[in-house]
Parts: sequence; structure tokens; C-alpha cells
Amino acid sequence: MEWTDDGIVLGTRRHGEANAIVEVMTRGHGRHLGLVRGGGGSRLRPLLQPGNTVRVVWRARLDEHLGHYTVEPLRLHGASQLAASHVVYGVTHLGALCRLLPERDPHPEVHDHLAAMLERLDDPATAGMEMVRFELQMLVELGFGLDLANCAATGIEDDLGFVSPKSGRAVSRVAAEPWQDRLFRLPAFLSDAVTPSLDDIADGFALTGFFLARHVLEPRGIAFADAREGFVAAVLGRRLPARIAQ
Repeated sequence: MEWTDDGIVLGTRRHGEANAIVEVMTRGHGRHLGLVRGGGGSRLRPLLQPGNTVRVVWRARLDEHLGHYTVEPLRLHGASQLAASHVVYGVTHLGALCRLLPERDPHPEVHDHLAAMLERLDDPATAGMEMVRFELQMLVELGFGLDLANCAATGIEDDLGFVSPKSGRAVSRVAAEPWQDRLFRLPAFLSDAVTPSLDDIADGFALTGFFLARHVLEPRGIAFADAREGFVAAVLGRRLPARIAQ
């Protein structure tokens, strides 16, 4: 068995003294693992950093085997970018989100969005806005997409300002007026090309975090990794919790 694909490194773990098992989000073969000989050494370690874009050739005797990768660099992120705390947390959180998908299950839209997301991490506000959109897409890919196209109560498509925590559907500002304290705010940047405020980004993370936790994480008996909280705090300029800051 053999195939070649472009992908984004999600993570690595040492295997023996010199080798590494590398996890890559490929466009055509989904989240896929493979053994890289010498991947634990100093020559290949910079190439296999999470967030790097690589071309991989995967070979195995049988399809169900782990297999071996040979890796060629395509897009490596500079040390200056990875020095920013929100970037480090963001890359880690993106990897954790992709691990919610079944292994070897193709999700080309996730790959493409992930690649675009990694190019927009430099500016914290932009990174925060794009991360909210990425989390929304993950809900769609996992079968729990929100319906933000029209009002659940009236059917209108304008003046949508809230989301029902029960149905995951948008609600217009007028229809939501008696129940605003029970609804999530719908940030305007999710429906219009507007520059978000930090409050808008915070509202976006509250929205996506609730539905990811309820539909995806809690049924699996897991919780968000600390990287998400660290990323949100870094983007919004908030103090990191003590357990993360240490």
C-alpha cells in the first residue's frame, strides 16, 4: 500500500531512541499516523513541529498497519511566530479539535480550513475570530451543526442576534427580547463581514464551547484541553489561570 498527500502536522511522539510516530491531518486521507524513521533526531525534529505543512508518502504492507512516512517540507512556521503564546496555544488546540474526528476519515474542508487558519494566527483578534469559525465547522463535521440562517421563532433572516441553547438555532433580537438572559449572543462576524470586538470574540467562544462540550466532549467523557482556555485568555488579553500559567 502506498499513497502521497499534503498534510499538516498535528503532533508527534517518540518511538524508541530515534524514531517518531507522526500525526498528520491530510487532505485526502484524513487524520493519519505513521512512523518516521529518525523523526526523533535533531535533523528531522524541526520539520515535524505541529503546524508545519508537509508532503508525506505513506507505505505499509496492509492498509490497517501503522505504516511508514517519508516527509518533505512545504511550509514551515518561523520561530518568531511560534514564540507568541496565543499561537502556541492555538496550534495545540487545533490539533485537539482535529483529534475529535475519526482516524483516517477524509475531511478535506477541515484540512483546507486548518491550513488557512494557520496562516492567520499572527494577529490575536483575527486568530480568535477564525478559531470560533473553525469550531463551528467542527460541529458541522461531527454532525451537530448550528442553524444560524434564520430565526427559529419567526423564520426571518434579518436582525439575528441570539442562539437558543436548546435547539442550536438563531433567534432574532425582537423574538429574543423576553428571553435574552437564557440565550447565547450571536456575534455579528459569524454572519456579516465585520471586524469583531473582543466581546464579540468572547461571545463566539461561549457559543461554540457550549455546544462542543454538550454534544461532543461530555458524551465521550472528556473536557477541553487547557490549550483552549490558554488561547482564549491570550487572545482576549486576560490573565491565564494559575494551572496553565505555571
